[in-house]
Amino acid sequence: MAPTLIHVDPRKKPWEQQTPLHNRWHPDIPPVVTVAEGETFRVETVDWTGGQIKNDDSADDIKHVDLTQVHYLSGPIAVETAQPGDLLKVEILNLGPLEGDEWGFTGTFHKDNGGGFLTDHYPQATKACWDFEGVYCRSRHIPGVRFAGLIHPGLIGTAPSAELLAIWNEREKALVDEEGTPAQKTSCSYCHTRPLACLPNKSGAMLGKLGHFSDKMNMDTNWDRVASEAARTVPGRENGGNCDIKNLSRGCVLYLPVFVKGANLSMGDMHFSQGDGEVSFCGAIEMSGFLELKLSVIKGGMKLLPVVGPTPLHVNPIFEVGTSRAR
Repeated sequence: MAPTLIHVDPRKKPWEQQTPLHNRWHPDIPPVVTVAEGETFRVETVDWTGGQIKNDDSADDIKHVDLTQVHYLSGPIAVETAQPGDLLKVEILNLGPLEGDEWGFTGTFHKDNGGGFLTDHYPQATKACWDFEGVYCRSRHIPGVRFAGLIHPGLIGTAPSAELLAIWNEREKALVDEEGTPAQKTSCSYCHTRPLACLPNKSGAMLGKLGHFSDKMNMDTNWDRVASEAARTVPGRENGGNCDIKNLSRGCVLYLPVFVKGANLSMGDMHFSQGDGEVSFCGAIEMSGFLELKLSVIKGGMKLLPVVGPTPLHVNPIFEVGTSRAR
């Protein structure tokens, strides 16, 4: 079995983990481990809320979930030979739920805390918990249903450069300005109900080795600056990020651009299964999990990616479908 480079304990809070986690994108978040090209290794991840949702029959935890904290990512992982302009080839060799934590949840956010695309029809918080039985799952909250999942990371990406981060923040601020004041009148901590963008927010920020929002005594001196600049993990962007691709599973190969020395790869938001998108904003079967990966570097390969904007930084990551069949 591949050696575990990042271990997590789902019974502990994110800031109690042996290896620091993070929930923002920023070039100054230090890597927690460095690997060589061709090295096979395992990474464990907590669920995207960091254990806020419990395996019980109440949806109150979904209703009151603190969405300033999500998504919790394992990493960054630096690759010894990766330099800006390279392409990081990520081979997903294996993945699954954490041993001893074989369950997940699906939720509908309350209209006053995140909502969803169908909030007008489903305004209340709901939750279904699922038990995993090999490739199958079933839920006591949805009797008579059992189906095979297709496990995948909802979120995986490389760190942005300072230049790309500035582009993101300028681009997304323009969207918020375009949206105007109605969104600013809502109480949604995720950003706003059905927002156009979520701007940097120090509340709930966890920045790996730099520290986290609730530990003022042990914060790095750069914490305030990084937290005020760091991008939220909500959308997918040029670095990959929150892609929610259900077929990004066992046997897939992902090609991510390298914007900083080492690439600084991070991942999390593991899903046991998901449809094409998450219309309730928590529409996958969310879980803790593991990935076994092999990384290699294509020197100067970033120029092979499709350019989708005015500069070479505006690229579109790509992936190759693996051996797992589409569902």
